Amino acid sequence: MYAQKLSNVQLEILKLYSTDLSFSELLEFKQELANFFAKKAIQEADRIWEKESLTNNCMDTWLNEENF
Repeated sequence: MYAQKLSNVQLEILKLYSTDLSFSELLEFKQELANFFAKKAIQEADRIWEKESLTNNCMDTWLNEENF
């Protein structure tokens, strides 16, 4: 077995382990992480939306399709 190199994100999170956050601070931190990744997902969805020239009608059609 070999040791796998940690990513830059993993290294930064490891640095946080030395910080003792209160419960409310921990919740706030988790919310910030969730917001960060949600923003990234929305940006990518917007990019695809533009690239594919999607419309609200496309979305309505997809949402109303019956998928078995």
